[in-house]
Amino acid sequence: MEGYRVKEYRVPVKRYVRTLTLRNDSALIAEYRMRHSRGAIWQEILDGIKAVGILEMEIYIRGTLLIMILEAPADLDLDAAMERLATLPRQQEWEDYMAIFQQAGPGATSSDKWQPMERMFHLYD
Repeated sequence: MEGYRVKEYRVPVKRYVRTLTLRNDSALIAEYRMRHSRGAIWQEILDGIKAVGILEMEIYIRGTLLIMILEAPADLDLDAAMERLATLPRQQEWEDYMAIFQQAGPGATSSDKWQPMERMFHLYD
């Protein structure tokens, strides 16, 4: 398998890793993937993610497990950014729209659904 290219930024960056589980239904998973494809995801959602200061967001999938990787400026208060994101146009509508695929209830925000993962190893030091 090929690796994925990583962007370079002119500012110090922090990486955040979060996880979420999808409902175990192959038709729902296929639909979830389609709704996140280029041209299908709502532009307001993409604009909102950038507007709160997130530089990059990637979602990886294996079966029902999703892993989200966020990159943001090191000085960004991610909790505050996620709170702001929840107030932006169509964001909660999107979260409710996605809840049918996810093991999460209606009304849950992105922060409620996507749980932080703990890094248990890294090679750099």
